[in-house]
Amino acid sequence: MPGIKDFKSKIVVITGAASGIGKAAAKAFASEGADLVIADNDAQRLEDAAKEIKACGATVLAQQVDVSKRKEVESFAELVIRERGHVDILINNAGVGVGGSLLDTNIEDFEWIFSINYWGVVYGLKAFLPYMVARKYGHVVNTASGAGLCSMASMSAYCSTKFAVVGLSETLRAEMRRFGIGVSTICPGIINTNIVAESRMHLPEGFRANRNRLVDFYRRFGWPPERVAKSILSAVRHNRSIVPVGPEAWAQWFTKRISQKFFDAMNEVSGRFLMSSK
Repeated sequence: MPGIKDFKSKIVVITGAASGIGKAAAKAFASEGADLVIADNDAQRLEDAAKEIKACGATVLAQQVDVSKRKEVESFAELVIRERGHVDILINNAGVGVGGSLLDTNIEDFEWIFSINYWGVVYGLKAFLPYMVARKYGHVVNTASGAGLCSMASMSAYCSTKFAVVGLSETLRAEMRRFGIGVSTICPGIINTNIVAESRMHLPEGFRANRNRLVDFYRRFGWPPERVAKSILSAVRHNRSIVPVGPEAWAQWFTKRISQKFFDAMNEVSGRFLMSSK
C-alpha cells in the first residue's frame, strides 16, 4: 500500500507538539505546505510553538489538551472535525518519562506514565480513527522509542509503555490496511529533547549527579529532533512500519535480534552506569 507522497494542504494533527519531536515534526510538515493542528498540555509552550509554525507559512489550529483525559481528547477530535472537516495524518506523539527499577518506582508513577504514553495513544486512536476509516484514507504515526524495541535497565515503567505502543501499532497496521490507512511506529534513540530533564526519577541516593550528567549527555550528543521529524515524513511517504531513528537505536535492535546474550551484557553495562553514584 503506497504512502502519502504530497503533504500540501493535508490536515496533520500532532499531540505533544509544543516542544521536541512534536514541534520539529509540525514545522517539517508546515514547510511542505500542510495545515497543522497541534495539541499540548503546556499552554505557554503551545502558544510559542504555534507562532513558530505560523512563521513557516502554515495555517495552525492550537488546542491545549491533556491526552491522559479521554473526554478532552474526544472534545479535541470533535473540534478538529468541526474546524477542518477531516484528518489526513494523525501523530500520537505526547509522552513523558519515568526512571527507576520496578522495585523503586511507585505504583502512582506507573499509572501516570501509562495514562499519557499508552492511554493517550489509545484515546487519540479511538477519537480520530473512525473519521479516517469513513474516508478510507490517511496515515497514523505513533511515537514509541528505541526503548520500545529493546529493554533498558532502570526504565521499567517507560519501557513498558513504549513496548505497549509498539505492539498496539503493529496490530493496528494489520487492521487498518483494508481501509487504506497506513500506520508507522517511530522509535527514536538518543534525541536532544527535554524528556530526561523532566522525567520523574526513582533511583538510589547519589544519582542526582548522574542525572545531571545524563541530561548534559543528551544535550551534547543527542540527535536533534529535526532528525526524527525527517524520519516521520519519510515513514508517511513510504508507509514504513517500524522506524528506529539514530544509529544507536538500529544497533540495539539488530543486536537483540542477532544475539540475546550480547544484548543482555550491553544492558547490564548500561544499568551499572545509571545506578552508579559517581
